Amino acid sequence: MLVSAKEMLNKAKAGKYAVGQFNINNLEWTKAILLTAQELNSPVILGVSEGAGKYMCGYKTVVGMVNGMIEELGITVPVALHLDHGSYEGAKKCIEAGFSSVMFDGSHYPIEENVAKTKELVETCNKLGLSLEAEVGAIGGEEDGVIGGGEVADPKECKMIADLGVTMLAAGIGNIHGKYPENWAGLSFDTLADISALTGDMPLVLHGGTGIPADMIKKAISLGVSKINVNTECQLSFAAATRKYVEEGKDLQGKGFDPRKLLAPGFEAIKETVKEKMELFGSIGKA
Repeated sequence: MLVSAKEMLNKAKAGKYAVGQFNINNLEWTKAILLTAQELNSPVILGVSEGAGKYMCGYKTVVGMVNGMIEELGITVPVALHLDHGSYEGAKKCIEAGFSSVMFDGSHYPIEENVAKTKELVETCNKLGLSLEAEVGAIGGEEDGVIGGGEVADPKECKMIADLGVTMLAAGIGNIHGKYPENWAGLSFDTLADISALTGDMPLVLHGGTGIPADMIKKAISLGVSKINVNTECQLSFAAATRKYVEEGKDLQGKGFDPRKLLAPGFEAIKETVKEKMELFGSIGKA
């Protein structure tokens, strides 16, 4: 059964660890992440971008697949199904489809409009017992066509949004989606500390978890980050394992072309990546 991310993130914030949000792209991704979470007794958040939702034939298909897997695989650790960087309309669609958590990314709106739309979604989510993530200050890089340059959020604006009663807050602190460029300046820990001081117990979210050095991740967690998003890293490890299988000619041996065989090394690579991240974030055994 899907749960809201509220309890798992409040526990993470209090316990000074973070829960990973791992974005799903298809059946292999979903199965690999759920099995790893169960094996390591870790809570987990499955992230779905609007683009990935469309690719997987819509939000209802995603909800059906995830619920089916939780039941069939006997998953007992807390699992939240979360819309990543949702538009206002996307958030409403996911709520209707049965997601247990949504993100409304109003960071590209003027702050007044971000506040108004977030406020409305807080009421809906509270009624239904869902968790809601809001964003202030766009995250850099590209996510489904939305490009941002790694902005640093205004802590006062963060407090305005946090005070609306959202479950968790994503604040730009110089982090970027995708691979980090050579000249990346690193995370702004001063900003993070200021945001943390103003938002108190609110779990903070770090987007663009791929490629941030381990020591920075640990420092961010110590300053109140309780949810870290990972997507690119799983894609890279899946692609590398699949490439190796094909380059070694294994798809030409016997029934090596069978998708169940062809995609197996990539599936194992995702599991390995998720395990590494859960170890780094400190969520193992916290279910």
